[in-house]
Amino acid sequence: MEKIVQPASSNASPEKVHNSVQGIVVNGIIAALYIAVSALIQPFGFTQVQFRVSEMFNHLVVFNKKYVYGIVLGVLLTNLFFSPMKAYDLVFGVGQSVIALVITIVCSRFIKGIWARMMINTLVFTFTMFLIALELHLAFDLPFLFTWLTTAVGELVVMAVGMPVMYALNKRIHFEKMVK
Repeated sequence: MEKIVQPASSNASPEKVHNSVQGIVVNGIIAALYIAVSALIQPFGFTQVQFRVSEMFNHLVVFNKKYVYGIVLGVLLTNLFFSPMKAYDLVFGVGQSVIALVITIVCSRFIKGIWARMMINTLVFTFTMFLIALELHLAFDLPFLFTWLTTAVGELVVMAVGMPVMYALNKRIHFEKMVK
């Protein structure tokens, strides 16, 4: 019977490798879902009044911060594939997502309870839509404050509707346990 010998330089246990692969796969699925949902509502995701339904996936970070990779990848690829103003969206859209997700992750350290975290996440994403308003102002000379209002309202609606949806999905899927 052959004995399997791991190289001396390998410090990763089989469990760590499994968790790492599982995390990559789950985040890939999240990115793919973000892209697919964005593709379905494409005309409403890149205008002055944005209802990008896929933004509800942003709530995943309140369950487990490791979802940040799949969300950011989904935003990046969605903007790359579908945005009529790729260069702007790759900077401002991805940047807004990264900033809001990081703020939510940091705040989640101090906030107990999924509902409270989702409310903070919703407010953070709504507020940081000023970056998207700035993008639209620079790209199309749209009025900044009005554009911030319209994009923020769209984000608020999507994120608020997403709260009970993601909460209900979590009851069945257990997001916190899917990536380790």
